[in-house]
Amino acid sequence: MNEMTMPLTVPLDVGSYTAAEAARLLRTPARNIRRWMRGHRYVAGDAIRQVPPLWQSQLAMFEDSLELGFRDLIELRFVKAFVDAGVGLKAVRGCLEYARECVGDPYPFSTRRFQTDGRTIFLKSIERSTSNEALLDLKTRQYVFKDVIERSFKDLDFDDRTVARWRPFHGKASIVIDPSRAFGQPVAAQFGVPTVALADAVKAEGSVEKAARLFQVPAAVVRDAATFEASLEAA
Repeated sequence: MNEMTMPLTVPLDVGSYTAAEAARLLRTPARNIRRWMRGHRYVAGDAIRQVPPLWQSQLAMFEDSLELGFRDLIELRFVKAFVDAGVGLKAVRGCLEYARECVGDPYPFSTRRFQTDGRTIFLKSIERSTSNEALLDLKTRQYVFKDVIERSFKDLDFDDRTVARWRPFHGKASIVIDPSRAFGQPVAAQFGVPTVALADAVKAEGSVEKAARLFQVPAAVVRDAATFEASLEAA
């Protein structure tokens, strides 16, 4: 087996997601993930402009397939939250670049430092803008930016200085995304069973109670898992 055909080796504590898997967890079209992580082209007059990726993935490309790590997932979660709140992608990119300098981390949005200093970093980053009109518009969004940061960090847990876990079901402790468990797929926190397996068992067995007995997991946890998975399908 030559180097080009060897399978991708993923470190056990990094997590692993395809663009489609990340899009599902973040409730956004996969094309957004690809545009943000691979860049894109657009036509401006007679010229074709290339927009670079926001950053390089934690995981190497394999046969032109985009593979993402847990830190990538959390960074993308913030990008989506900022864009959904009306902060332009250009402003997000500028903040991201400045935050890397301030935090000293290639994935700054998923650091404790950004949790505490994100608003200040944002304001300082937009001061680099050469357009007074753009600067004024962005400064009016500083409170939106602050609100996004506060809401987004509520369901994240830290180990030392970086995000270690995400509680994706309304912040409840029953379900967790942890890169050191099941390659970062959502699991029942205390039991380690993937939420998709619990949700599928509910469908196959016909009830939450039967699925709970099958996996020896409390019915309340199985119900959370099934509801969580259903919410991803509906997004």
